[in-house]
Amino acid sequence: MAKVYVFLADGFEDVEALIPIDVLRRGGVDVVTVSIMDFPLVASAHGVNIEADIMFEQGDYDDADLLMLPGGMPGASNLFKHTGVCKAVMNQFAAGKKVAAICAAPAVVLAAIGVLNGKKATCYPGFEKALAEAGATYTGDLVTVDGNVTTAEGPAAAFPYAYELLTQLVDKQTSDQIAEGMRFKHLMA
Repeated sequence: MAKVYVFLADGFEDVEALIPIDVLRRGGVDVVTVSIMDFPLVASAHGVNIEADIMFEQGDYDDADLLMLPGGMPGASNLFKHTGVCKAVMNQFAAGKKVAAICAAPAVVLAAIGVLNGKKATCYPGFEKALAEAGATYTGDLVTVDGNVTTAEGPAAAFPYAYELLTQLVDKQTSDQIAEGMRFKHLMA
């Protein structure tokens, strides 16, 4: 079973965290939510409080198949300020393992720590300058995959992003079955 850690910081964008968590868990992926704050309870950008499964210090991220960063502001900035998160993501990337970020997080975190240098990536419109400054090529797509890095544009991309990650971690058939069961394919028809 694939293992994913989702880092949660105060100000995270609700759907960018919760939709991928939900989709991946439906697909049989072991998803662990991680509070990087002082308490397990993390406040979303829209005032929804989520109790994380573990505190950052309790995690051993070497067993991760994927590290995921939700966007939202100031959530993405709070992730970037956390040296442990940045170090875990850099180690994951350097080991050739999967890293994913959505909305502001590709620019505010991944670009800032050098993960996107030479990569194609997307992010929330208005943050693309940070990608270019970090040596990335901005695609403007809903979801962009380049090697072991997956990025997504923003809240509306949360479902396609989640299904792409499920395809990578499990398989396309499972991802398609979950998408159909959640009526996503009907929505997009």
